[in-house]
Amino acid sequence: MKLHRLIFCVATLAVVAAWSVSSDVSAADRKAKVLFVSQSAGFRHGSVNRGGKELAPAEIAMTQLGQQTGLFDVHCTQDCAADFTKENLQKYDMVMFYTTGKLPIAEADLDYFFQEWLTQKGHGVVGFHSATDTFKDYKPYWDMIGGSFDGHPWGSGTTVTVSVHEPNHPAMKAFGGSEFQIKDEIYQYKNWQPEKVRVLMSLDMSKCKPSKPYHVPLAWVKDYGKGRMFYTNLGHNEGTWTDKRFIESVTGGIRWVMGLEEADATPNPELSAKENEKAKAAASK
Repeated sequence: MKLHRLIFCVATLAVVAAWSVSSDVSAADRKAKVLFVSQSAGFRHGSVNRGGKELAPAEIAMTQLGQQTGLFDVHCTQDCAADFTKENLQKYDMVMFYTTGKLPIAEADLDYFFQEWLTQKGHGVVGFHSATDTFKDYKPYWDMIGGSFDGHPWGSGTTVTVSVHEPNHPAMKAFGGSEFQIKDEIYQYKNWQPEKVRVLMSLDMSKCKPSKPYHVPLAWVKDYGKGRMFYTNLGHNEGTWTDKRFIESVTGGIRWVMGLEEADATPNPELSAKENEKAKAAASK
């Protein structure tokens, strides 16, 4: 286990370092302060399982990304009761969620987060994978994140084909065009509100097994007051956190949330409608 974690750390550092050297990222005037919430109140993913170590694989990846790009500093927590409070949130510009279940956060602190903190210019959320498997019965949260986990017909060993709808979006440039393949676990959703989000990429049901007769988005963005939210379905597998494409995609998403790069966040429900029709046709064959 120790050797596995050491290999992961070296691989992650190599991916992040290679990206930062080859890119033209310049640090913001002031580094953003990021609170990375990785507490599991339900299923605990390997990517956020510290296993007795100081940090889990996803936490290592984001800590190193912040250091290598100079964009942000990260505080990782698996103790929401202590760290996700009105007083503490005021120290941060961004919150990252890789979480599950009903987190132990006081109602007053949740109210502050949704009604005041996230609505402020310069503030934002980045959600990874099971961020949509969090507070599934609490509407303010799933309304913010965009939907709720409703199963994963595409397991962690499945290679899926992904359609990139906006290849020039900062969070999508990393995938190099209109289509790519990746091995990762993929969620489908309930509480899905396409009229409130801008979908950036989706499963291509004509090239995925199983093929389902409905749209399954993989990443989207939305404005939240004057704040911003970026979510990616990817990140279940530990190997995803050493995939250069994923790290670059996350970096682009972070830059958009920080306001360092601009891109349209206007909801595109017409795209979801078209993807639904394409999925129905593919599944019927």
